[in-house]
Amino acid sequence: MELSTTTLSPTTGSWNAFPQRTLEAVDIAILVLYFVFVLAVGLWSMWKTKRSTVKGYFLAGGDMVWWPVGASLFASNVGSGHFIGLAGSGAAAGIAATAYEWNGMFCVLVLAWLFLPIYIAAGVTTMPEYLQRRFGGKRIQIFLAVLYLFIYIFTKISVDMYAGALFIQQALHWDLYVAVIGLLGITAIYTVAGGLAAVIYTDTLQTVIMLAGALTLMGFSFAKVGSLEELQSRYFTAITSNRDRNTSCGLPREDAFHIFRDPVTSDLPWPGVLVGMTIPSLWYWCTDQVIVQRSLAAKSLSHAKGGALLASYLKILPLFMMVLPGMISRILFPDLVACADPKLCKEICGNPSGCSDIAYPKLVIELLPLGLRGLMMSVMIAALMSSLTSIFNSASTIFTMDLWGHFRPLSSEWELMIVGRVFVLLLVVISILWIPLVQVSQGGQLFIYIQTISSYLQPPVAVVFILGCFWRRTNEKGAFCGLLVGMVLGLIRMVLDFVYMQPRCDEADNRPAVVKYVHYLYFSMILTLVTLVVVVVISLLTEPPPDAMVSQLTWFTRKDVPAEKEIPPTSVSPMPIPAHGSQEGGIPSPPPVQLEISDGPENLCGDQKHALAARKSSRLMKVFLWICGMDSKDQDSSEPAAVTKTDTTVASQDERPLVQHVLNMNLIVCLSAGVFLWAFFA
Repeated sequence: MELSTTTLSPTTGSWNAFPQRTLEAVDIAILVLYFVFVLAVGLWSMWKTKRSTVKGYFLAGGDMVWWPVGASLFASNVGSGHFIGLAGSGAAAGIAATAYEWNGMFCVLVLAWLFLPIYIAAGVTTMPEYLQRRFGGKRIQIFLAVLYLFIYIFTKISVDMYAGALFIQQALHWDLYVAVIGLLGITAIYTVAGGLAAVIYTDTLQTVIMLAGALTLMGFSFAKVGSLEELQSRYFTAITSNRDRNTSCGLPREDAFHIFRDPVTSDLPWPGVLVGMTIPSLWYWCTDQVIVQRSLAAKSLSHAKGGALLASYLKILPLFMMVLPGMISRILFPDLVACADPKLCKEICGNPSGCSDIAYPKLVIELLPLGLRGLMMSVMIAALMSSLTSIFNSASTIFTMDLWGHFRPLSSEWELMIVGRVFVLLLVVISILWIPLVQVSQGGQLFIYIQTISSYLQPPVAVVFILGCFWRRTNEKGAFCGLLVGMVLGLIRMVLDFVYMQPRCDEADNRPAVVKYVHYLYFSMILTLVTLVVVVVISLLTEPPPDAMVSQLTWFTRKDVPAEKEIPPTSVSPMPIPAHGSQEGGIPSPPPVQLEISDGPENLCGDQKHALAARKSSRLMKVFLWICGMDSKDQDSSEPAAVTKTDTTVASQDERPLVQHVLNMNLIVCLSAGVFLWAFFA
């Protein structure tokens, strides 16, 4: 049974990628129920941890068990950009984009077994903070903090905003700004109020919803085309009727069902997939604040490893949940999803380069029955909200701990809590202001676009982290020079890519040779090698790092016990205030300042009206502070961050032998499954 694909409006002459089919009462009810569940889980999580401390707000109290950690890792990674982008890449070019997902299967395990023990031994909260303690100085920490915020705001947020807005606008016919502002408002509320604990627990709920909805849509999709063999045969005949017969535009790739492709002429050459793709993937899974912060929130290294294993197993699913349904969408709607004429593509989806990104929304709107459309709307909103909350919380952590803490080193914990929450609100404003630029971006290249940016900016950072963690001779001068050289080269290539855009299939390719012939994955390999050489050479030519910057900060020294670890309490502690009436040197001390508002109106100059107003204001303030988790301002919260910093020590490295054996056996099983999948689809 073929679906109706009425595409040309007789009245306007324009093409309709999305018929005026919208959600009905049952779908709306499911959406409302979803929001109720999310808010309920967010409120429940507010009682789970002490949100008024750095550790409670930014690391969820360090008390998370393995299953919410694993679910949050998956939900933070798989945003709405994955559903739209992976399905679009599948419709346009086949299964090759799955390599990014299966590469992540291995890298998240590398995080848990190799990198995380070092981070836990170092007792850090953020990744720039680790490099500051490993190399000393401030310039690397500030450099990376600014770079991370730049990547979060202008790539991760923008991609998820574009993908989520595309789905919501076309499915609900809502105004774009109303939909996005509403979603951002909800995400900001429980991110600000609950901290990382609320984000992780709501991510767990989002993961269940995403898996249920996406697997349901996968079942409906395969019911239309039959088996995987039927999909393979029909995909190659899914050709749009409006293509130019004199060009290759609109034709499926011959290697659509292969991950390893030609090393010279293909869109994803296999050497680049094996090496050039792995370096940015290691940056993302092993050094990105969004991912590492969830693992640091685990109560022990064993729970962090269990969470990584769960996330690794779940990373098998995107091929079946997103890529293959995108290919099925091309089969069912070839004139729309596989559009090849720039003018018609512009009318269909607003993008002359192609309309493959509408593959997943098209399936949802056309294929699912009443009620399930509401479930899939919940899935897309869950994907959008989970990724945005993760980015908001992690960006807030970096800004508060690495930038604000640098300019105000004696900030109290109370001040850090306020700054962290205010910065989340600032990110919301920046996200809304970024929407017009996202709307005019190249949506047809959404998933590949974000991977090219990753290949230009992330390899130098990955090299510095890898050498810093596993080569004790690496010093600050070598690391900073490597970062600087790598970033300059990466930014030059990124600017060239924006200046000389990839031509459409019916246009001549007049780009410079360095852009035309050097694939972005090959450039990632070159950038990695250049950064590696610079760091090693400069480090060997300069003095080695002192023992204090190596002990407990590398793989081989992570179990060192430093001679002097404790900070003398009198070195940075605020000067104690003598009790009222005591004397020092014969001088009576002044009475302490009364900060609390007295319940008695006689203490307010006898003005009972002012006293009543003050009490009401005090109660409102207490309610507000309780919502933000800042109602329990104890004595320690006013001490400088240098004193309270010791409270952010993360999970324990101790592992019980039986649990360790079970985890290692699961590691072998997971790695074997990954190798089999790579070999089968290569």
